[in-house]
Amino acid sequence: MAARGSNSRARQRSSTALSSHDYRLLAEFRYLLAKFLAFSEAAAQAAGLSPRQHQALLAIKGFADGTDVSVGDLAERLNIRHHSAVGLVDRLVASGYLLRRSDPHDRRRIFVVLTLAGEKKLAALSAIHRDELKRLTPLLKPLLAQLAATSERDTLKGPG
Repeated sequence: MAARGSNSRARQRSSTALSSHDYRLLAEFRYLLAKFLAFSEAAAQAAGLSPRQHQALLAIKGFADGTDVSVGDLAERLNIRHHSAVGLVDRLVASGYLLRRSDPHDRRRIFVVLTLAGEKKLAALSAIHRDELKRLTPLLKPLLAQLAATSERDTLKGPG
């Protein structure tokens, strides 16, 4: 219990040590993230997917090659409850973007696999997302470098 209290005090100390420059950097970073997320949501909807459906397809494709992706893995990756992932998978299967496959060793466990239609939909969306990230890179790079430099200075300074 004492550790929790001291952790809280340390967080309070570090948050009060932020400069106005730190706040500007954090605000700009938050702004750029919000712009990218708004872009991503609009692109998914224009492609006929909900943002969460797009995230699911990307998460599945993003697992290492040859890795079986269970519904539980998907729930973990999307930070949603298992039953929500089941509903999401149901909708993607009904749309023809995913297939379900039972685990041959544990029939209770279900794996999900992109269909050819899911692969094509994701490839088109991923290409425009990559282009948008390339567009934002010149804005993000210096911002991230400044944040990293600020973190290094804070580390060298040590606690308050």
